[in-house]
Order: sequence, then C-alpha cells, then structure tokens
Amino acid sequence: MSFSRESKEEILRTDIEDDACALAFMSGLFRSCGEIEKSGSKIFVKIVSDVDKLFGFCQKLIKRLYGDEIQPEVGENYNINKNTIYEISFEVEKFKQLLLDVGVIDYSTDGMKFNFEIDKNLILEEEPRRAFIKGVYIGASTSSIKLSSDTTTSCGSGYHMEFVSQSHNFLLELSELLAEYNIIGKIFERKNSYVLYVKDVNTIQDLLALVGANQSVLDLSNEIVTRELRNKVNRQVNCINANINKTVEASMKQVNAINTIINTVGLESLPEDLQEVAVLRLANQEESLDELLKLSTIKLTRSGLNHRFRKLIKIADTLEE
Repeated sequence: MSFSRESKEEILRTDIEDDACALAFMSGLFRSCGEIEKSGSKIFVKIVSDVDKLFGFCQKLIKRLYGDEIQPEVGENYNINKNTIYEISFEVEKFKQLLLDVGVIDYSTDGMKFNFEIDKNLILEEEPRRAFIKGVYIGASTSSIKLSSDTTTSCGSGYHMEFVSQSHNFLLELSELLAEYNIIGKIFERKNSYVLYVKDVNTIQDLLALVGANQSVLDLSNEIVTRELRNKVNRQVNCINANINKTVEASMKQVNAINTIINTVGLESLPEDLQEVAVLRLANQEESLDELLKLSTIKLTRSGLNHRFRKLIKIADTLEE
C-alpha cells in the first residue's frame, strides 16, 4: 500500500464524534473530490475517491447526523492508472439538508444554486477547521513518497505531497487556510487542473500531524533517518572505492616502472635502497603504502617510501625516453 493511501486510511480509523467537525469533514470532501452529475431529471453530487473505506466512514457520519432515513449509494467502480476509483452518490433532493448544512448548495428567490467556495462559517472554530482539512486531505491529496523496505534499498530521493483540483480559487483558499498552521505550499497549473504542492519534508510532517496521521509522521521520520543512513553508507563506500582505485592505479604505475627497469638495465643497476622497495612492491602489488610499510624490514616513513617509488618512476621514464 502506498504511503499516501496508508495515511488516509489511518485518518479514517479515528471516528469523528462532534457534529460540527463531521459537517466540516464532509464539506472538505465535497470541496476536494466532489462532482456534479445530472441523470434524467435528477441531479447528483458525487464524492470520487480511491479509498474504499471512505464509504463506510461517511455512512456512519450521515447516520449519526440525520438518522437512518437517508443512505448514500456507491456507484460502479472503475480503474484509472491501476487505481480503483469509488463513487459515493448523493441525490440532491434526497440529501438536500446535508448539502445545505455543508455549504454545497444554497437556496434563494432564484431557486437552488451550487456554492463552489469554502463555507467559512463551518470552520470558524479550531477543531472543525482541522476536520475540514482532513476531508480535503483524503479527497485531493497525493504523494510520491515511498517508504524503504530496508536501509540498502532506495525508494526515491525527494519528498513531495500535493493537492490537485480543477478550481484555482479553491486551492488559493486552501493555501491560506494551511498557512495559518505555517504549512506553506506553491500553486501551479498542470494540464486541465491546478496543484498545490509541498516539498519540504518537515512541512509535510506538520501537515500529516495536522490531519491526525500520527503513525505516518513516525513512518516518515524513520524514512528520513533511513535515507540519511543509506546516503552516509554510500558516501563511505564511494570514498573507500576511490581510495582503492587510487591505490591500484599508483601500484600499477610503480610496477610498470620497475618492469621497465628490469627489462632495460636490470634491478642490480639500482642503488640498494631502491632495489629493496622494488622487490617489495613486486611481491605485494595490491597493497597500499601503509601495508607495504608493515611488511618492510627496513625502517621507512610513508613519505620516504613514496619518495623512493617516485625515483623508480623517474628512472623508468628516463630509460623509456
């Protein structure tokens, strides 16, 4: 299950007991993933979501608010991009009171009209405001975050969470609402829709905490630690590999120089101190300078040993010329 889906299901595992919060939550759902559809003489408002547990959650809220008289219907499921999409249908005439209470419709002398702005009266208090954001999060949020199965497997390098809507004004209102909690996002247009996105991982954690996805906050914290550990290990491995390559390259250069001397004037033509390090290198071609010092029977410093190898390379270069 994706990180985004798991965080939404986590929210739905906690019941909403307060009526004002329940209405605010439903309003957030309608605003973020609601669609209007006409079938014959009937008009429906539908909640469209890929979270199958949302139907039961909404049904429980509506039953507590309005009793057993009205029950939403689940439309046919269909697939988009390998995700199963669920539709919860609300016939306007049948659910008139609910739609009025959540601010989806208004009645005036001109008759009924749909309201596409956030009903500020529903979110005057702190808890209903949070409940509204929960509804919006479940209805419109997506995330590219993937959790690592272990410390060695990479599941991505960045953190990205976004709200998608066809209404630019709705996302503007939402961004202002989130800004009250220091959750700052940016809006851009993508094809036929608009996106409010957050990329800062600490801000994403604040957002998850705001909507009550506390386990997801912990999971994301663990992911941050895992990625940092993996990156640290990778840097260390790369450093070790670079040192090994450097050691091998230096050793090959020294061995080639020694072989050049052997094939031209012979090792016996060299001073005794150079003969000793030449034999030592030929016998231990894969070892670093530090390892050669441990194997050597003569007292040398690392710089002294390196200096003698440079002399051998210089002699070989002269012979080749």
